[in-house]
This record gives sequence, C-alpha cells and structure tokens, in this order.
Amino acid sequence: MMSPVLGAVLLTLALWGGAVAFAPIGGDASTHVSITGTALLEKVRETCWRVAESSGHEFNPTGNSPEELVQACLGPTATGEVSAAKFRSALNEIYVQNGLVDRDFINSPPHHFNNEAFLEGRGLITEGVASIKANIRNQNFQAARETLGRVLHVLQDFYSHSNWVELGFKEPYVNLIRPDLPLENLAEEDAATCSDCASGTCPNPILPNILQEKKLTSGYMGIFSDAKPKGKCSHGGAADLTSTVVPRGGISKDERRPDNEAFHTAAVNLATSASLQLLEDIRGAAGDKDFLRMVGIARASVVCFVIDTTGSMSDDIAEVRRLVHQIIDTTKGTQDEPSEYVLVPFNDPKFGPITRTADGDVMKDKVSKLTAKGGGDLPEMCLSGLQLALTGAPASSQIYVFTDATAKDIALKDTIVALIRSTKSTVNFFITGSKRRRRRSLEARSFNDYRELSLASGGQFIEVSKSQLPQATDIILDSSTSALVTVLQRDRSAGRESFPFVLDGSLTNVTLYMTGKAISFTLTNPEGVIQRQSELSGNLGTIQTVGNLWRIRLNADKLPGTWQIDIVTSHPYTLKVTGQSVITFIYNFVEAFQGPHPGYAVITGRPKAGQPATLLLSVMGKKGADSVSIEYVGLGMVSGAEAMSSGSTTDMGNGDILVTVDRVPEGEFVVLLNGTDSVSGTNFQRQSTTQMSVSKVAIEAAVDSSLEPGKTFSLPFSVMTQGSAGTYSITAKNDRGFAMDYPPSLSLTSGQYANATLTITPPGNTPSGTDVTLTIEAKSSSGGGGADSNYAVLRLSVVSKITDFVPPLCDIVSVQAENCPEDLSRCEPFNWELSANLTDGNGTGIERLTLRRGNGTLQNTGLDAPSIQATYNASCCSQIVEFIAVDKVGNVGKCYHSIIHHPDSSGPPASALSRPALWLCLVVSAFVARL
Repeated sequence: MMSPVLGAVLLTLALWGGAVAFAPIGGDASTHVSITGTALLEKVRETCWRVAESSGHEFNPTGNSPEELVQACLGPTATGEVSAAKFRSALNEIYVQNGLVDRDFINSPPHHFNNEAFLEGRGLITEGVASIKANIRNQNFQAARETLGRVLHVLQDFYSHSNWVELGFKEPYVNLIRPDLPLENLAEEDAATCSDCASGTCPNPILPNILQEKKLTSGYMGIFSDAKPKGKCSHGGAADLTSTVVPRGGISKDERRPDNEAFHTAAVNLATSASLQLLEDIRGAAGDKDFLRMVGIARASVVCFVIDTTGSMSDDIAEVRRLVHQIIDTTKGTQDEPSEYVLVPFNDPKFGPITRTADGDVMKDKVSKLTAKGGGDLPEMCLSGLQLALTGAPASSQIYVFTDATAKDIALKDTIVALIRSTKSTVNFFITGSKRRRRRSLEARSFNDYRELSLASGGQFIEVSKSQLPQATDIILDSSTSALVTVLQRDRSAGRESFPFVLDGSLTNVTLYMTGKAISFTLTNPEGVIQRQSELSGNLGTIQTVGNLWRIRLNADKLPGTWQIDIVTSHPYTLKVTGQSVITFIYNFVEAFQGPHPGYAVITGRPKAGQPATLLLSVMGKKGADSVSIEYVGLGMVSGAEAMSSGSTTDMGNGDILVTVDRVPEGEFVVLLNGTDSVSGTNFQRQSTTQMSVSKVAIEAAVDSSLEPGKTFSLPFSVMTQGSAGTYSITAKNDRGFAMDYPPSLSLTSGQYANATLTITPPGNTPSGTDVTLTIEAKSSSGGGGADSNYAVLRLSVVSKITDFVPPLCDIVSVQAENCPEDLSRCEPFNWELSANLTDGNGTGIERLTLRRGNGTLQNTGLDAPSIQATYNASCCSQIVEFIAVDKVGNVGKCYHSIIHHPDSSGPPASALSRPALWLCLVVSAFVARL
C-alpha cells in the first residue's frame, strides 16, 4: 500500500512519462505519509496539551505552522527563539523509513499483509514495537523513529490489502498490536475467497460466504510470477501479475477509484485510527516527555564535549567544567536551555563511556568527576571518543573536542567523515598545549587531520595555549542556542579576497569567526561604514583575538542588507558567519527507485557521480513556510575557487522544494539558499555546514529486524561501481565493538552489483534497547587522488526476546464521590477518592505508575508486590482521573474514571491545528506513499 513518491501530480508526470500511477497529496487521495502525518500530529498535539495542562500553562499556538506548534509545546513563557528543524527532521525520518518498505521489502508479503501473511505481518509489528519501546527507554530516539516508520507502514497496509473493510468492521483490528490476543477467523489455505472480475474494477469481489462467515483474507501479489493458490484474491493493478489469473481483478484499496471510493475512504480512516492506537501505546510506555523527544519536540541546542583526560589536560578540564556550569545556569528556563548534554572522555588506551542526560545537574556531576592522569606518549584515542559522540548525540549537534595530542586511532578517519555526513553534526576542535609539546606532536603527525575533519563538518579548528583557552571558548556560548544558523562559510589557502554576505532582519547575535595567522581584514556594512582589525571596539562590532581565532560580534543594531569582509593573508584561513534565526532549512539528497511502487529514497552515503543531484528541502520561517519565499537553491564550494551550481526547483508547497542540480561541483560542496522573509521584509542567505561530494561507488543495505543478545545477525549488502572495474576493499566498523565478519574485498564489474553478507554478534549480556551504528565502506584499490569510495551508515537495535505481552490490569475497588456537588461552581471545598488494585499477573512486573490526567494526588504501595494498591485523592473540581501502569517490557495498562455526569468532552481545544492544512504542511517534506 502506498508507494513513496514525491507527491504532486505535476512531479509524477514529469518523472514517469505522463502515466498517472500515483495519487497526489491532498485533494481526494490519501497516502502513507498523509496518514502517518495526521496520526503523529494529532498525537503530538494531544501530548503537548496534556504536558501544558500538567505544567499549569496554556497550550495555545499563535498560528498553524509547525514552528508555532513547537514554540507553544516547549513553553510559551520561555524567552528566546526556538527552531522547528528538529521536529521536521524527526518527522521526515519516520516518513522516509515508512516509504522505504516499498523499496527494500518489495516482494515480502508480511511487510504488506499480502498473500494472507497475517501472523507473519503481526510478528513484524510486535518485534518492531518492542524495539521502539526499548530504544526510547535507552534514549535512542533516532533508532526508535526509524523502526516506527517501518512498523506504521506494515500496520497501515493491513487495512488496504485485507478484506477488513469489506467485512464491515468500523474499528481497527486491535489484535494486530496486542500479541496477547489471537488473530481469529483467518481464511483456510484451501478456501476460495474471491469471484472472478474480468474488468478488474468490480466493487466487491469477495465471495458471499467469506463475507457472511467474517473470514479474514488478503490479496496475493505477484511481482515476478503470476502464481497464486486456486480461488484466492489478488492485490490488483498493472504490477500484480496474479491479477490476470482467475479470479481476476484485485481487492487493494491503495487508490481511490469510482468502483472502490467508499472502501478506500474506510481504509484510510481505519489506518489512521490504527496508527493513533499504536502511537498511544508507545506514548504510554515512553511517558509524555520522552514521546515528544522521540518525535523531535525538543530545543535544538545540544551540549556535547569530547575531552582528553591525560595528565596534561587539567587546565582544559577545568575550563570545560566552568563552561558546563555557565551554560546550565544561564540558559535554564529559556529556549536556549540544552535539550541534552553529552560527555565523552578519552585517553589511551581507553575512551568513554558516553554520558547522555537531559538533566543539567547530572552533567555537572559527571564533569566534576573528570580528572587528568596518565598519558605521556602524546597520541590518544581521540577519534574513538569522537565516534561515540557522533553516534550517541542527536543529529545536527555541535560537538566540541578538547585535546593537546594527535590521534592514535587515525584509521577511523574515513568512518568519522561518514558519520559527520550522515548525522550533519558540526565538530569543533580546541587544540591546546605548550609550544614544546605542540612541536613534538607535529613531528610525529600533523594536526591537519583534525583541521580536515572540522572543515568537513563546518566546524572550527582552534589552536590556543592552555592559558588562552578561556578566551577562545566564547564560541561555545555563541553556538549553544536553539536557533543557530550559518550564513556563510569559506576556506582559503591564502591571498586577498572579498566575501559579500546578506544579513536579514530576523538574525540576532551575528558573529564572524576567522581562523588563521597574520590576517588583515576590513568589514563593511550596507551603508559603507567600515571597521578594520585594529579597531577592537568599533562602529560595527566588537573584535576579540586569541591564538589563531578572530571573533567579531556585530552590534545589536546591525543593518540588514549586503555586508562585505575583505581579507588579506599569506597563510591558510577560514571564515564563518553565524547568527540566531528561526529561518532555516533541512535537506536530504535523494534518488529514484523503480518497481510496482516507484519513488525516491534518501541517500545515506554520497550521491552518485555522473548524473544530476536531486535534493529535497524543507524551509522554515517564523510564521511557517508561507512567511518565506525561495529565490535560489544551489551547490557551492567552501574551499578553493568560487564554483556554484544552481538548481532547478519544483515547489511542493508548504516550504518543501525538490531541487535538481545538473552540474555538480567537483570536490566538496554545500547547499546554498537565498530568499525573502515576509515578516522582516528583508532578504536572507543560508548555507548548510556539512560538506558533501559525489562518488561512482554505491552501497545498498537495509535493516528491518533487531539483533538479539548473544546471537549472530546476518546483514546482506550490495556494492556497485559506475567507474573502473577491479578489486574494492570493504571496511566495516561499529561503535559498540561487537564482533563482525565480512569479506575484506569484492571484485566489481562496472554497472553490476556484487552481493555480500556481514555478520555481527552482540554479546549475551548486551542490555535490551542498545543501539548500534554500523558503517560499511567500499573503496577502490587506486591510490592517491584516483581512489573512490562510498559508505552506508545503518542503525541497528539489540532487543532481548520478549515473551510477556500482557498489559497490567487495573481493578477499581471503590469510588467515594458522594459529596461532590453537580453544580461545579460549588466544587471548591469538596474532595473525592478512588481506590484501585493493579496487577501484572505472571508478567515481568509493574515498573512505573504515572498520573496522566487529574490534578489530585496519586499514592501507591510498593511496586515489587504482586498486587499494588493505588489511591487517588482530588478536589471535586478535578473530575477525571487517568493513570497508567507500565511493566518492565513496556506493556501499558490504564485506569480511567470520571465523576462527570455527562460524557467527557475535555481534550485539546479545537483550533485550526486540527485542520488538514497543518497535517499537509509537514507531510510533503519527505516521500509520499500511496494508500
């Protein structure tokens, strides 16, 4: 059901030669993405409303845009701007994985509930939900999102590909997400289920006896063969070879047609309701705050330190400790308060463990316990620590590395580059040490590897002495913001050059950074006012210099328009211009795939050389996508000559843009964006930070199941080159150090995929919910500049086998509410009380009891008892109570009671947020998959 395409009829016609094979987004069609988006946003809105209610503030978005939804959800009283980029990115990850089921598992009946594979399809849902819950428990939100997208696809396909709708059911089949309940009344293997339909468009070809007996069946799908059991229904459609075999036709409700309009609509409604049920179950197991973090409702600022703890680093550790305390204390309660803190220590031979926490006090405690000891041989395990940070921190994080030694594990460099490109995180290096130690380090190996990594990520490479470090770390305070954007970044070898850049009215805290030696510069504003490097406090801003770093903080009254900085030096240097603004964009490189449901997939490695590059962008503004207009999108070089390639664009609406660049720059490039902001009435300029390049090598691999502790997991993968045939080396690394086996090389023929298998074995004591980031790289044997390579980055989850699927039970024993008056105006002096028993039978035991609704007090006896007594006391003014019990594997049970004498009508206030327009403003950001 629902193939991933990019959603517009115009685009469909352009791509597929005029054959209207895919439903457009909106209108009278529904897609996997629109169904998923509707369910997600409804659940997000409900959760935000509940969190706001429990926090004592109103949930009242100022408009319909996702930016305003995020602002209202994170707290309308918090000062500062908040970006919606993390929210949009999280939703896109879910949509992308949902759509990829049609590419990666095109011929797998369980993934689509085809061929009556009901038990196997539910097995995929059961395993996936267990993985999602375990990952959220361990704060592995990206892994949870990716699995959620795939699970939702499978669940939604049931309602389009089975005869549940034709049987007249009006509610979702809850047994699909309740593995403790049996799948009932399945059609027998030898039972005929459909009548012949020569036209292929019969309204309901299900046999009368199947309908009467309420037998559950689904259509058979033949992509490579027309074989199907005698008398069985087909899926239908031109791609289904079985649809021409009697009984002909099909029962798929993927598209709205004149003959199936009512069934299609019913399937859409049921798929949406079922998605909401699944999301509610996950929300109950996760808790409201972690559920919102899983879907990206979090401030974008993340503080991540990777720090050398060898004996010479005591000054650096003290500075990091001071910084952490300052960031936590000064940003608390604002939109710039970090959503997560990450700390990774390293020395030699040890690195880690990683600390990840949303609690500032925990971070303070961890940093206070850092001590400098050992060392002496200079090279340390820096890149191993950085690898932990890149795989453990959220995507698009700012990572700060502190060291005074070169990397002993330089063999990880290619893996680090792959992770940087995959996560789009920015890595900043602070290199410290005495001149004597630095000179000895340079004799062993240059720090240039660190410089190259920082440049690849869009970060800074800063060299200072130990005593100068406190003056250089202002850059960390600058970037600890929820709405950081890059206006311009350039890298040059030497010389004289002018760099114009556009500042818009939404930008605040605009800062210019330069790294290099013996730099002379002149800064000019739109009115021609200038300031030179010798004027530390001038008409345009304040200049600081320390080590190789120049920092220019523009005055708050800066003018919007075109600025220019002229730089002269005989040494290599970098320039970066940043600021705070909610005007930003996210992007992915995508490629087309064919099959019965053609579409586009996100490229996890480097785009293919020798063909146009295709990008999908989502643009955000202060009042949503409608408040900005895009005038230019292209690819540009950061280093060397100013080479730019403009792209042709297709406006998908709501800020989503498909961009095709015919001529891709040779070498490393970034995405450039110019437009106009209607709120400030000024032009804006933005740039991505992560550098990318193309490759003639391609790697394909797909994961759809979790690993089990102590058991070997096999992962098939394929490698192809459009370049020279020959032997290509294969390298694989994972961030957990799990044992792996794979071929060290593959012999490739140009234009043909070579297949291989990688095995990975997590130790038997691996905690359930552990995520593993696996990087596979293929590299040609050509040396020097002739070598070509590409990579695939995959997220895997380790989940212990679960046998407990029974949720905790709630038995309400008594309710004492006789004193509560019917007239709510008189409720203030009166209270009511509820008592309940909660049990988990022979399950794993209740782990958490949480009050979901109600302003009263919930108390309970010890959770380790077989039966738990819970007592709830509240004012008669608070008339509804709901609390949930979650067992140790994430099964959720609910207690609900109302003393209201009329049906419960409380809930999130109706607003424009519930209109389809909001749903659609997000769903087009990734792929559209046909229902």
